[in-house]
Amino acid sequence: QVQLVESGGGLVQAGGSLRLSCRVSGNIFRINSRGWYRQAPGKERELVADFISGGLPNYADSVKDRFTISGDNAKRTLYLQMNSLKPEDTAVYYCNIGGYWGQGTQVTVSS
Repeated sequence: QVQLVESGGGLVQAGGSLRLSCRVSGNIFRINSRGWYRQAPGKERELVADFISGGLPNYADSVKDRFTISGDNAKRTLYLQMNSLKPEDTAVYYCNIGGYWGQGTQVTVSS
């Protein structure tokens, strides 16, 4: 059974940093997508960052130059380094790998 377990969320002041982790347990037959999404209260879930074809990172305009997506295949973990956080980054963050979703981790940025 495949599970994605996220960690690293929390409360941080504006300008601070957090690193989210998403560890995969179980076997995913075909990984054709790896990414991070977020959903703020009253809003739809949106893409934050993912890897497009060729393994190149792709970012939402709102997080470019502040967030970095990376992966460690040996540790079966996907990361999202978030720097210069803003109050508008407050949301529940979800990882998605091969179509499977993590449970979400809350990120709250105070002004």
